[in-house]
This record gives sequence, C-alpha cells and structure tokens, in this order.
Amino acid sequence: MTPQGTTALPAPALAAADLDRLRAAVSASLTEFLERQRTTLAGMAAGLAPVVDEVAALAAGGKRLRPSFAYWGWRGARDTGPGTGEDDAAVLRAVSALEFVHASALVHDDVMDGAATRRGRPATHIGFAARHAADALSGDGDLFGTGAAILVGDLALVWSDELLRCSGISEGALSRARAVWDTMRTEVTAGQYLDLLRAAGGLPGPEGALTVARYKSAGYTVQRPLQLGVAIAGAGPRVVEATTAIGLPLGEAFQLRDDVLGVFGDPAVTGKSADDDLREGKQTLLIALAEEEADAAGRRLLDELLGNAAAREEDFDALRGLIEDTGARDRVEERIAQSTARARAAIADAPLADDAKAALDALAVAATSRTA
Repeated sequence: MTPQGTTALPAPALAAADLDRLRAAVSASLTEFLERQRTTLAGMAAGLAPVVDEVAALAAGGKRLRPSFAYWGWRGARDTGPGTGEDDAAVLRAVSALEFVHASALVHDDVMDGAATRRGRPATHIGFAARHAADALSGDGDLFGTGAAILVGDLALVWSDELLRCSGISEGALSRARAVWDTMRTEVTAGQYLDLLRAAGGLPGPEGALTVARYKSAGYTVQRPLQLGVAIAGAGPRVVEATTAIGLPLGEAFQLRDDVLGVFGDPAVTGKSADDDLREGKQTLLIALAEEEADAAGRRLLDELLGNAAAREEDFDALRGLIEDTGARDRVEERIAQSTARARAAIADAPLADDAKAALDALAVAATSRTA
C-alpha cells in the first residue's frame, strides 16, 4: 500500500526555508496517516477519539530533527547504493515514522518521571486523569491516567511500524531499514530502563549519566536516524562509518543541551518549568559533575532538594546556583561545544553529497544551540 498526498521535496538550495519545507512534509505525512487511524478508531468506538487526539497532539510538536537527519542521510547517500530509484515522497513518509517512536518515548518517560507538563500542555497521564474527573468516571483518576498514557505510548510505537511499512519505499529498502529500526527501538527501551536504574542509585557518576544519555536519547536522535536514511539508500560500510562519526558526538551534544535547557531554559520557550528536572530528580551530567565538585554543604543541598516535590522555587534557584558555582554548567557547555565540533568535522569529511552535508551541518548547529 502506498499512501498518496505527500508532496516531495524539491532539490535543495540549502536555506532555512528548505529545512522548513522538510518539516512541513513530515507534518503532512503524519496528519494524513492519523486521519486514516482516526477513521479506524471511530469505527470501533466513539470513546477512542481522545486517544488519537493525544497522539496527534504529541506528534504536532517538536523540531522534526529525527526525520530530518534520516532524510538527509538518504539524500546524501542515495547515489552511492541501490536506493537511487526510491521515491522522495515515500522516503519522507518512512522517516516520518520516527516521530511516532519519539512520541511513544515521551509519553512513557513522563509517566516514569512523574512529569506534569510536556510542550506547554499537560503530560499525557495528567491530561487523561483530568478527563477522568471531568467525565465523572469511577475509580482512581491517577491510575486511569497512567494506564491510558501507557497505552497511548504503546499505540504510537505500533503506528510507527505501520507507517514505515506502508510508506511506499521498495521492499529492498524496507528490508535494509528494518535492521536499523529494530536496533534503535531496542536501544531506546533499554535506555529508559538504564535511566530508572540510575535514578535508583545504579550507574553512578558522570560516566553513568553519559551512558544513559547515549542509549535513552542520543542514539535515536541522530546516529540511528542517519543510519536509517543511508540504509534506505543502500549505502556501503564507509558511509555507515561516517554516520557513526557524526551521530555519536552530535547525539550526545543534543542531549546535553536538552539537560541544560531542562534546568536553565526559559519556560515560555521550552514549554516546561525550569524546575521540573530538579523536582523530578533527573540524574543528568550536570548533577553528576556538581556532586563531584560540591563541598559537604553543597552535597547536603543536593541530597535534600534534588527530587524533592515539596521544594520551593527559591530552593531550586539554590540548586541552579550550586550547579553554576561548581563549574558543572561550564563543563557541560564545553563538552557540548567539543562534541558539536567533532560532529561538524565528521560531516565535512563524510562521503555524502554536498547538499546533504550542508543540510546536516545546519541541523547540527540547530540541534545543539537551540533555546527550546
């Protein structure tokens, strides 16, 4: 089955407008797919409408970084392998499936963290708990919200498979893509467990924080999407090696930037309180480095306030001050800059088409210097 209606991207003369057109094409693919699913669920029961609405809301936000990296990986390598004849619009639909993987991870992550908001709106479990109360349903509203969120996340993951399979790429390209796809989803799920383990005291120190960051987020943000794109193209080992040289440092830099924004970002821009990561007790590299350098009083402050749901705004300001004073923020910023520079150098050296290298370089800058 080959869905219709997605507009193929023109050959790029790279500028911000080209990246915007790619994002718009991904959004169109997702909207088209979700409308079909909405019809399917409506035929099952009217009460399922909020489920597809929630997946649609989750898929509507974000920068489309993962599909963008995958698409430009394909564009950069399509003339080097058997994927030369793949239809541009079909590839766009295939890489759009990454947004459903991301939506699934966000929903489940928010449940595990007890997060209250996501992209300026209630987290999925909070929203469904509120719906339980508004509809005067019986039973425990919080349990209902948690259960609904788990199922919404599961459904998004199911739909990611369906969109990839029905994208219209050739059987050969789909077969090549599946190996990367399966590895990526295994890593994301394993990374979520490692995050739980670290929060419970396992995987201590900066290396533990970096291990979690790599498997929970960094790999499936850059490295695996790039590899998905070049797999669709059927690229050889030299190109695949280049995607690792680009993807590992850039994925790490992206996640570290996200960690900094989670503590120091502007809520009006990020869509979440700058206190949330501290209230949830997220064991990021920022925290690990602050613990290393803090004196006894600083460590007591971390022990008492990090992950303390009853802490006040001024308490979290004190934690931010500690992170600054120990030099942890500066060290993380330095690592972001170094990792981004390595990735950009790898992009420049990669055996990819020039337009793709220009696009990937622009994406590298956007992913690591963003404000939201």
